[in-house]
Amino acid sequence: MSKKLLETNVVLQGDCIELLKTLPDKSIDLVFADPPYNLQLKGDLWRPNNTKVSAVDDDWDKYDSFAAYDDFTTKWLTECRRVLKDNGSLWVIGSYHNIFRVGKILQDLDYWILNDTLWVKTNPMPNFKGTRFNNSHETLIWAGKSEKSKPTFNYKTMKAHNEDKQMRSDWLIPICSGKERIKINGEKAHSTQKPLALLRRIINATTKPGDIVLDPFLGSGTTAVAAKELGRSYIVIERDSTYVKVAKKRLTDTTPLDETLITSKLEAKAPRVAFGLLVDIGLIKAGITLTSKDGKYSAVVTANGSLKSGDIEGSIHKVGAVLQNQPSCNGWTFWYIDGVLIDEIRQKYLEKKYA
Repeated sequence: MSKKLLETNVVLQGDCIELLKTLPDKSIDLVFADPPYNLQLKGDLWRPNNTKVSAVDDDWDKYDSFAAYDDFTTKWLTECRRVLKDNGSLWVIGSYHNIFRVGKILQDLDYWILNDTLWVKTNPMPNFKGTRFNNSHETLIWAGKSEKSKPTFNYKTMKAHNEDKQMRSDWLIPICSGKERIKINGEKAHSTQKPLALLRRIINATTKPGDIVLDPFLGSGTTAVAAKELGRSYIVIERDSTYVKVAKKRLTDTTPLDETLITSKLEAKAPRVAFGLLVDIGLIKAGITLTSKDGKYSAVVTANGSLKSGDIEGSIHKVGAVLQNQPSCNGWTFWYIDGVLIDEIRQKYLEKKYA
């Protein structure tokens, strides 16, 4: 197929490898892939009450051999790497049946693995046979296009999401159930529908509003729904006509959030302001005394922007650290002038210069 101009917010029906070939090089900010797991299930699974378990036995999850599965994986990952921007991200999810094979192929193709993340299911399906541990998680691999890539990572946003603690790599999220689970005539529309909470987190963590999200295995449409909701563009691929119909219905029913709800200043980086600049322009006067909040420590500002405290001389950070006998110190949040934190003086300068 020949490549055409990039059209976004579309659901493409057909073979993912062939349709990926139609997309331009370096056009995608984020790939989320939920490929077939190649579960290799043999025989039916029954609950203790003799009811049959609705397992993943779809034709799309069946491959003749591991070699055939690896060949398929290599082809779609190769195309995804081509269309991914240099600083784009790829996420792929799988179970123990396939994720280790996928990870090896990722590295063979020169992707750079950034994290493996566990989706820990708070309500997993029981192990009815009682012959193994309960499978209560799936693994996600987050990778960049190469070792030199610098993918978007909204670290502060994720920290705020996690009550001001670093977001961990084990994510406790329930599987789809209740109203979120899409059904047709009382049966699951898709056997492996992923929860919106999972895709919302990935998109919020590793994209910016307006970025383009690609999903080559759309299924019931969760990736596209999350992207539309969060103000990202999407290009999604699915070969099954029933799944396409389900996804399009979900998208029609999805309203994008207001722009004010999807933009954040948390990741914005203020221009660097040296303490010496504030001295040079007279916002902080040479000869004035800085003190710690409790008044225990003090230092005098020199004409060159350094501090002096007895025999100690250095930056606002170094002098603060030495006086406290600590390995480091953030001078901006340690030193005060007449009860005013020097960081507040810096912020006033920024507001006047950069507002």
